[in-house]
Amino acid sequence: MTHTGVKPFVCNKAFSRNKILKTHLLTHTGEKPFYCETYSEAFSRKKILAIHLMTHTGVKPFVCETCNKAFSRNKILKTHLLTHTGVKPFVCKTCNKAFSRKKILKTHLLTHTGEKPFYCETYSKAFSRKKILAIHLMTHTGVKPFVCETCSKAFPRKKILAIHLMTHTGVKPFVCETCNKAFSRKKILKTHLFTHTGEKPFYCETYSKAFSRKKILAIHLMTHTGVKPFVCETCSKAFSRKKILAIHLMTHTGVKPFVCETCNKAFSRKKILKTHLLTHTGEKPFYCETYSEAFSRKKILAIHLMTHTGVKPFVCETCNKAFSRKKILKTHLLTHTGEKPFYC
Repeated sequence: MTHTGVKPFVCNKAFSRNKILKTHLLTHTGEKPFYCETYSEAFSRKKILAIHLMTHTGVKPFVCETCNKAFSRNKILKTHLLTHTGVKPFVCKTCNKAFSRKKILKTHLLTHTGEKPFYCETYSKAFSRKKILAIHLMTHTGVKPFVCETCSKAFPRKKILAIHLMTHTGVKPFVCETCNKAFSRKKILKTHLFTHTGEKPFYCETYSKAFSRKKILAIHLMTHTGVKPFVCETCSKAFSRKKILAIHLMTHTGVKPFVCETCNKAFSRKKILKTHLLTHTGEKPFYCETYSEAFSRKKILAIHLMTHTGVKPFVCETCNKAFSRKKILKTHLLTHTGEKPFYC
């Protein structure tokens, strides 16, 4: 029948062999008769079970002759070979972007349709890829199977571990053509390029404020909700970002790892050290075009600009007097309490 082209078994879809039809029928019934006892995982086909079992034994019989990389399946090897030839036979009709695998093209098409078929019932969150959903689900279980042999830090994804390993080797393969600054990840390079173009594609509709990074927008949005999930165990102070909590913890430990080479003054944050260095150079990079006045810190410029607009966001609850700076409000409050904390 394979020679004549006849496909006698019909169920909307046609097959040349009865055995293939039987396997296909399992997709309708949902039956998975082939079982892995180690992981309690079931499969609809014996062949897929056999491939899965290789993950236990580590057997990878299919080897790339170009780079000696090994694979558990011949099909995966064939796909891998395209990375050497550069062939990308699967093309998106909408944007003409090409891919080496049909599966990747299918996933890419969801970016045009906006479809997110993979759903997390716990958080009612949807994803465009099954793999991303699987990674997300690890945040519920806390499973991090990929461990760094150097520092024992664990990660939920092998890709993230590979990126982490660069922190030990110092390898930064992604270089900015404009300023020659190098990065360990392509994604970080893309974000860095916005500093040259000035592009800010991520937008807050509430305050009409734009950001160069999606992550910074997400952090900004927390200022609307007031969510601060990262809590200091010592003083119970809460923060919107894990990084800010880490910096805060230094106030308890007294650690100041960033030292000025000119005067040996130490700081808890690299950013504060950079600002401090301007006191030695006399540089004032932040400029007020109205009064032709320059400042060493962006924050001081922002405070100065309030003198033009008259904005005073910090209000005293006792007498309703308003101030442009929180620090000035705190000083003002002492006039109501009568407190005199400074002694001769």
